[in-house]
Amino acid sequence: MSHLVALTVVLTAALLLPLTAAADAPRGDKGSAAASAGSARININTAGVKELMTLGGVGRSLAEKIVKHRDAHGPFKKPEDLRRVEGVGDALWEKNRTRIGVK
Repeated sequence: MSHLVALTVVLTAALLLPLTAAADAPRGDKGSAAASAGSARININTAGVKELMTLGGVGRSLAEKIVKHRDAHGPFKKPEDLRRVEGVGDALWEKNRTRIGVK
């Protein structure tokens, strides 16, 4: 009888293994969406703090500075104007320049 139980366990494991592996595998659609969300263009004239924080190297404090600068000085005319905000240096600009836009 114990051989029958052992055989049942082995067969059940063999049948479930492909299902477990498939569940753990990354899904093309969701993986691509996550990757493209990280590269989505950000309109710095309309983005809120949370959206600005998706830019590399931009934390809450800097995102709030960007919003305050925009509120005080009006909309950015070109993406490069973001560099006028205190805390936005060359490295941060270069890291994000393809993701920053204005409308």
